Amino acid sequence: MQRIVVMNPKGGSGKTTIATNLASYFASRQETPVLMDFDPQGSSIRWVRKRQPPQSPIFGIAAFEKADGRTTRTFQLRIPEKSSHVIVDTPAAVEAREMPDMTKDADKILVPVLPSDIDIHACSRCIRDLLLVAKIRREDERIGVIANRVRRNTTTYQTLIRFLQTLGIPIVATIRDSQNYVRAAELGIGVHEMKSYVAAEDVEQWEPLVEWLSKPSGTCAPSHNPPPAVAV
Repeated sequence: MQRIVVMNPKGGSGKTTIATNLASYFASRQETPVLMDFDPQGSSIRWVRKRQPPQSPIFGIAAFEKADGRTTRTFQLRIPEKSSHVIVDTPAAVEAREMPDMTKDADKILVPVLPSDIDIHACSRCIRDLLLVAKIRREDERIGVIANRVRRNTTTYQTLIRFLQTLGIPIVATIRDSQNYVRAAELGIGVHEMKSYVAAEDVEQWEPLVEWLSKPSGTCAPSHNPPPAVAV
């Protein structure tokens, strides 16, 4: 079972979009993913509850809810047997001191970042805290950055890429700003479950990320050249 944590303390970076579309990807390939939602907004859980047959099932855990006194926290967060992947959607405003617990046992940690000065600064702080507070070793190659909602032919996109290249952390995907993600969220699906002629460009951009996730930690050569984004 692989545990994937999606983290960025700044709200609005697209954590839920990444988490739900990852769960959708694995489910569409007949895997048995679990989506664990720690965000009090509960967006991931609402997305799971929108899913209807014939969509492949995804087990959702509302980790943001407090135990009712009749069950333990451990029981509340239990993972079903034979689960293939656990995708953790973390809340906004996670403090540095909470990161060790959030990332404990994580095989991969994904940090989505938007192309803006505020988001770049927040991403820098997040990476710093993961390295220094959560003690994630850069050489283990467990941390991957996702350039999210980008418009390639813009100054802010170029600024974002230059910044990411300075981190020594691989850029594992460049995701374009696409309305397909909005439509998919409304339906409780992901872009991998949309008709191929509608979402082909979006699906293609997930290939480097999926490949990176499939490699054991410590075997991925850092990439300083982001996969190309499709201009919109």
